[in-house]
Amino acid sequence: MRLYVHVPFCRAKCAYCGFFSKPMDMGLLEDFVSALCREIRYYAKIHPRAVIETLYFGGGTPSLLPPWALSRIMKELHKAFRFGPGLEFTFEVNPDSALDGAYLRQLLGYGVGRLSIGVQSLDDEMLFLLGRPHDAATARAAYFAARQAGFANIGLDFLWGLPGQRLSQWLATLKAAVRLSPEHLSCYGLTLEPGTPLTARIESGELSQPPEAEQAEMFVRGAQFLESEGYLHYEISNFARMGFVSRHNSGYWEGRDYLGLGPSAVSTMDGRRFENPRDIGGYVALSRKGRFGGDAKELSPDELVREMVMLSLRTTKGLDLAAYRARAGRDFLKDNAGLVQALRQNELVRLSAGHLRLTKNGLLVSNVILARLSYGMAAGSGGSGGRQE
Repeated sequence: MRLYVHVPFCRAKCAYCGFFSKPMDMGLLEDFVSALCREIRYYAKIHPRAVIETLYFGGGTPSLLPPWALSRIMKELHKAFRFGPGLEFTFEVNPDSALDGAYLRQLLGYGVGRLSIGVQSLDDEMLFLLGRPHDAATARAAYFAARQAGFANIGLDFLWGLPGQRLSQWLATLKAAVRLSPEHLSCYGLTLEPGTPLTARIESGELSQPPEAEQAEMFVRGAQFLESEGYLHYEISNFARMGFVSRHNSGYWEGRDYLGLGPSAVSTMDGRRFENPRDIGGYVALSRKGRFGGDAKELSPDELVREMVMLSLRTTKGLDLAAYRARAGRDFLKDNAGLVQALRQNELVRLSAGHLRLTKNGLLVSNVILARLSYGMAAGSGGSGGRQE
């Protein structure tokens, strides 16, 4: 089983963030921990002694959990499930809350083997613009603190396409990151989330993102640089040293089942998708009634096939055409011949070893390509309709 735990607390909401989170409140924290433990016990009855293959604490800022809260959650998880011998346990931290060596060693003691640090930038001007609660020096200090504590698998998260950011700045950030020698790098293009302060400033004209052509260069040249430094580009936004690909996130893209715990967490289990309430009060209230997951949606065979296409094309492995035929009973290339031919002529996709893969330029415009494929499949040209995560 793949297990995700959403910790919905942050010191403050960053200017760009669209994820569900709330400022830390001790009373609310106690309610959350109690509700989460109830949810763990609930699913332990449905999946008794299930083996956890990957465990991911995300947020929010999981590293804001005080020791007593983390201890209580971990004890409940150990009572409910079995931790597999090859468990990949990832824990997200922000630099300003990951400087305490004792806390980091406590994480190691709980079995956390993979630390994901939300750096976002190593440029103080960009960090201020994003409303991040740390500066570049703190980000570096957090990285070195994690190494000193004993972490051998560290990932760093970054954003590109920021207002005022130039290609040279982005490449300088990547070079500085590589000098730290993390095992994993996630590089996300800035998404303008509705209702965030940064989106409002851009929509009002106060700020502007780099021109599209420059953003394209940021993606392509950034990926080329990281590959030249020995990082495998295995998904649109993700790069890893050999042997350090994220198994948890790869499970999402491979369409594997996963269970999400905590407010706003989404689950896909046995062909059903369900989501917890997106507010802590609602989540706590329903937990007291023994209700979790909200209304489940049954995913039809056609929806599962379509989702398989959408998710696998996000990865550099691409779509396994034989696996598609086995699941859908159809030939993907024949069903989508016109679109695939146009994409190949424009060097956006390539066929290799029985897989359809997006090229670097294709990955850059993947949202457009996937939307076209999704529309065609839903309309019947691909023989299967469904939803995209």
